[in-house]
Amino acid sequence: MLLDPQAQAIADQFARLPRPDLDTLNAADYRAGLTAFAALAPALDAGIRTEHIALDGPAGPIAARVYQPGGDAPRPLVVFFHGGGFVSCGLDTHDGLCSGLAARTAAIVVSIDYRLAPEHPFPAAVDDAVAALHAVHRNAAALGGDPARIAVAGDSAGGTLATVSARLVRSAGMRLAHQLLLYPVTDSACDTASHREHANAPILDSGLMRWFWRQYLQNADHGRDPRASPLRAADLAAMPPATVITAGVDPLRDEGEAYALALVAADVPVTLRRWPGQFHGFASLIGQLDAADEALAFGAAQLRDALTR
Repeated sequence: MLLDPQAQAIADQFARLPRPDLDTLNAADYRAGLTAFAALAPALDAGIRTEHIALDGPAGPIAARVYQPGGDAPRPLVVFFHGGGFVSCGLDTHDGLCSGLAARTAAIVVSIDYRLAPEHPFPAAVDDAVAALHAVHRNAAALGGDPARIAVAGDSAGGTLATVSARLVRSAGMRLAHQLLLYPVTDSACDTASHREHANAPILDSGLMRWFWRQYLQNADHGRDPRASPLRAADLAAMPPATVITAGVDPLRDEGEAYALALVAADVPVTLRRWPGQFHGFASLIGQLDAADEALAFGAAQLRDALTR
């Protein structure tokens, strides 16, 4: 398990923190423990204006944060879903990443605060993601956006929600321009070679990923549902073109790359890029890791190209 020197320095910081007992850990305590990440949060990009809005959802309003890069309307739109294992994180934790995407794509980014497990187990997050995507499409003009140029993006569990919602809105005739998936969760089985090779990886290890699944799913059978495990979907044809970014030292590496290959097999254009020597979640550490800045620039360029065709 060879990390890039910058990544290793950050991993060493977190290795000094107490390791939770996953047999007794509850979601509230896990969320409280994430405060250590706050010190690494990047600053917002200059020139990006933010506002809070509410979108219609299946269980009430869904909070969202809009990142406006300025310039003439209508602009393309990126609907972003944050990671956190379906259990944690929110609008604040991904402020820097969304601001960075807005600045580098010149697109309006709408970050979605979907419901979290275990209080709201599967499929609540999926239902919110689909509803939010429809709501952004309906309200694109009011946001200053172009309803014909919408992409989805997300990291980790948010990558799951991005690609699942992209698949589920096809029946409504919504055509998305692209999907940017940062080290997505794609299969509840947790049985790939990278899960074994990087079982004790920093930031996200295999045991913690299994804990996330236990919080999210009400029973193991739900893990076979393609809305939870998109790698199990049998109908990936006509999905939007995708950019899939994976991390070399990540239990989720292989399932993310397997999903990219499944899209290719369904004749979906895919750009797959692995960042060696990086742990799960690295792209959020803008300004801390050179690789994060590189991944953000790469992903934004892919989105920008897709949204300006």
